[in-house]
This record gives sequence, structure tokens and C-alpha cells, in this order.
Amino acid sequence: MYGYAGKILRVDLSKGRSWSEDLDEATAKKWVGGSGLGTKYIVEEIPVGTKWSDPENRLIIASGPLGGSGAIGGGSINVTGMGPMTGMAGISQANGFMGAYMKFSGFDGIVLQGASPKLVYIVMKDGRAEIKDAAHLTGKTVEETENVIRKDLGVKEKAVSVFGIGPAGENLVHFASIMGDRGHAAGHNGLGAIMGSKKCKAIVAFKGKPNVKTFDSEALKAINREMITTSAEFIGAIHEWGTAGNFEKLYEIGQLPIKNYTESTYANPEKMSGQYMRATYKIKSKPCYKCKIAHVKEVTVTEGPYKGLVGEEPEYEQIAAWGPQIGNHELGATVMLVKEVDGLGLECNEAGWVVGWAMECFEKGVLTLEDTDGIDLSWGNVEGARALLNKIARREGKIGNLLGDGVRRAAKKIGGEAAGWAVYTEKGATPRGHDHRARWTELFDTCVTNTGTVEATWGGVDPEMVDMEPIKDLFSHEEVSTGNAEFSGFRQFEDCLGYCKFCSPYPKITLKAFNAITGWNLTLDDVFCIGRRINQALRVFSFRHGLDIATERPSKRYGSVPEAGLSAGKDIMAKWDEMLENYYTRMGWDPKTGRPLDETLKKYDLSELIGTF
Repeated sequence: MYGYAGKILRVDLSKGRSWSEDLDEATAKKWVGGSGLGTKYIVEEIPVGTKWSDPENRLIIASGPLGGSGAIGGGSINVTGMGPMTGMAGISQANGFMGAYMKFSGFDGIVLQGASPKLVYIVMKDGRAEIKDAAHLTGKTVEETENVIRKDLGVKEKAVSVFGIGPAGENLVHFASIMGDRGHAAGHNGLGAIMGSKKCKAIVAFKGKPNVKTFDSEALKAINREMITTSAEFIGAIHEWGTAGNFEKLYEIGQLPIKNYTESTYANPEKMSGQYMRATYKIKSKPCYKCKIAHVKEVTVTEGPYKGLVGEEPEYEQIAAWGPQIGNHELGATVMLVKEVDGLGLECNEAGWVVGWAMECFEKGVLTLEDTDGIDLSWGNVEGARALLNKIARREGKIGNLLGDGVRRAAKKIGGEAAGWAVYTEKGATPRGHDHRARWTELFDTCVTNTGTVEATWGGVDPEMVDMEPIKDLFSHEEVSTGNAEFSGFRQFEDCLGYCKFCSPYPKITLKAFNAITGWNLTLDDVFCIGRRINQALRVFSFRHGLDIATERPSKRYGSVPEAGLSAGKDIMAKWDEMLENYYTRMGWDPKTGRPLDETLKKYDLSELIGTF
């Protein structure tokens, strides 16, 4: 089968055994890979009534047909499981090398089940897996874990790909992330906490020899060249300045989260930008597998109190979290906090919303020094933020344990006015690092998603790329809900492929690469059918595990009306119920209950799910 290794690795951590299963072509054509395979396994194998920390939960780490195939950027993985933030599905992608190395080790994906009685890590090599003792890795940061494992195995840096958890995952912090290959994260909906609940510290894949056959390798070479050219044109500033190259622009249009949505102005935004960072700091390229875009960099801070610090160049969302969200204006301090968050194994966005909310509570006297174990949480106090993050990751003290459950649960426990200050969805997840009150497509998507993060959007909705009508008014309740529903499906298909979106942001070019690799000759209609099948199956999974559609809405602060900027006075909540009803109808769900209709499940080849939720 072109584009695939043809095997899925199964690991039962309770029994300490592993085996492989064949991935047949019919299954591959139905679910493709990545989030599709992850959805298949959680829907088929997690019983109703299972809690996220139960051994019966599954954690699936999968590549896709572009992974290790020769397509540029083909090193990504998709991670799927039932997450602690929502109690429903969590799906997240990470770039790096694992998606290719896993294939070279003989597997399209790995399914973890059960829970080990002791901390372990898993090594994949030459079509086999070994479960190794990880007691010596207890409490270590992600970076320390990678270093020790490479030393254990006696290999150089690029000989293996390592993804694992830090102290946050071990201590079951609800927004723990799975991190690997020096800073790449699969974090949304607490995937690292699932890994921690299974006592799995890390997974490792050896580089091995390329073993993925391509249907038309000559065509793929030409498509790779096209992807490089068009990607550089599309992402523009990101290509030259990193994802933070849009920092100032986002500030100008009111999409920066500033002090937990309490302010609309931020002094000297140019000094937090990608342009400033790359012009001022020492930069070293650290590209992912077969990446020609190479936006991932290592930076050395060259000025200020953190001069000499070496860390990963912060992505936009990391700068948003540790710059404006907490009232910090020192870029070097942002690099420091990003390194701290990654090492502890925390998901950046949720961590930023948690710390920002805690700082607002501290400023307004709801939290005192006694409550924070003596940590000064004044706005902009980066060392206070660092101390708090370490307490959260280890669930130390009253404050660490409170915030370790995430901002929604913490806010509801504190109660009073403070409960209304937190930014989250009522399902329990949090948004990415923007002020979504000026970005309705993503705010709405974040609230109705069944993935624990965005489902239809990626910085927006791009229907014109697939010959659909564009959204003309981004503050129209009807157009936004309609556009999100009609574009639903393509982003899920992308998450099946095992590649980085920055390397091929144009859907039609991505599809050409897919067909050159697999020889399946799919159309855009086929692609949308596959993606929507995944979304429909996830919707069934959500209802099986307790979805209440009353929670498909933003928190009071998240859905509030901005007082300044381009979105001043724009009230998404004015017609929220109408948006939901329109969206449900267009998704093929009952407009009042949000449940998939029988005919919708039949349409997407999911008849077996009828009557199961």
C-alpha cells in the first residue's frame, strides 16, 4: 500500500506487552491516518462511562501517508485520546521527526492502552517495540528526559525522535502537554495527562531506513517544488520572521489578548515581534524533518536581564501568553518562560490563561500572598509567573493544586466575581492565544468543536481555497456559522496526513501530493467526505461521554463585548442560539439537540453508530 508502513503498534501497559496489527487498505481509505485513525480507535474501543484517567482510555499517536514519504514537512504526528479538560476527545498535532521515524521503525501509529504499575518508556525500532524502565526519569523535565534517553540508547541527536511528558504530565495536571524533538508540542485537552495516567514517560522511534513507497515519485518531486514556492508566498511574514511576524498586525486589529482581556492597549508591541527578535537575537535554524520553510529557530537572548539564555524561538501563541496576556514587555523574559513551560510539559495557551486569570485575581485582592504561597503575582512579574508554573506542574501547595485543574475549574471553585473573569469554553477547554472577540470564526469553532481545540478553522476559514464562497462579513452571525459548517472537514483531513500545514497551506496542492503518494486519485469532494466522517464520529463520541449542548458557549469574559479596537461593540452573544441552530442544521444534526441525524451518519458511512449514543 503506497504511503503506509501497513502496521499499527499496540501496547498494553497494564500487561507489559506489545504486538502489531495490520493496517488494511479499506481502513486506510476510510480513516486515512492521524486524527482519522485516532478517531476510529477511541470510538471503537473506549467504553461509555470511561473517565480520562481510566486504563480503558486510549492514547493514539499516528502519522499519515505524507509522513516519511518524501513530501516536504512529512514528520508530523497527530495525538488523540479522551482528555481531562472536557472529558471528551482531545486531538492535537506536533511537528518534528516522529511522524517519519515512526514509519521508518515500521509503524503508521501506536495505540497505548492500560496503565503501567511503574514509569516506563517505549522504544520502536525495526518493526518491534520494547518497554523499558523509566524510574530514573521520574520528575525530569522534557529536555532532561530527551537527553537521558539518548544517553541510555547510546545515540546521537537525530538518530531517534523522542516525545514525552514533564512533571506536569506525571502529576496529572489537566493541561499537560506531550513534548518532543526539542520543543514541539501536542498539548490541547491534556494529552500529556493521559500519558501520565498510563505511567508512560516517553515514546522513542529510531530513524531507520526510509521504507514508504510512493505511487509517483517523479510527480511528488515537482509538487514539492510547487509547495515550497507557494508556501513561501502564502505565509509571507511567517517565512521570514516566524509566526510572531504578525504580532504587530494582530495588535492593530485587536486580536492580542492583553491582561486577560481587561485592556486594549499594549506599549511598544514592535519589541515583542518576530522582526525585532530575529534582528536583535542570535538565531540558529532548527528545521523539522524535510522542511524547506525552516521557520523553527533556536534563539540566544542578547540583551536585558536574561542575556545569554538559549531557548527555542517562541511561536506567536507563546509570545501572546507570556507577553501581553500577563502584562510582560520583556522579550527575553518571554523566551525564559517559554523554555520553562516546555520543560515542565504544560500546554502554553491554557497555562497563559491560568496565570493571567490568577494575576487579575491577585491585582483585585481575590488571591492574596497567603493564597499564592508567598508568590507575588503582580502583572508583568515574570519570576512570579515562573514560580507559579513550577508549583502548578508539580501540584505543590494549595495554589498549585487549584490551578492544576485548569482555569475553568479554578474559577468555579473560587466563585464570586472572579468566576466571571476567566477565559474558557463552558466545555472546559480554552482558546488559542488571541482575543477571539475580534475573530468570530475561531471563537465559535472553539466552543462547538469536538476535538478540544479548533476543528474547522486554522487562523480563519478559507472557503475560497476550495471554490466556496468566502465569508464577506466576519462579524455576521449567519455568515460565520454558515462558513464554519461548510468548510468543516478539510482541516480534519489535513490532520490525517502527517505533514506540517506551513509546508503546504493550499488544499488543492496538498491533495495533489496526497494522490501522487497514494495513487488514490481523490477529489476535493472525497476529501471533505473523509474529514466530515471524522467530525461526525467525534460528535457521536462526545454525546456518548456526556456532552451537554448547553456548554457549547463561551465563558462570560470570553464572549464579552470589546470596548475598543476594530471589534468594539461587536456582540457575538447577541445571536448565539441562532448561530448554533444554523450550524447544527448545516452539519446534518438535529437543530435543537445538536445530535447527528441517522441519514447524516449513513451519508458518511457510519451506519454502525446509529443508536449508539
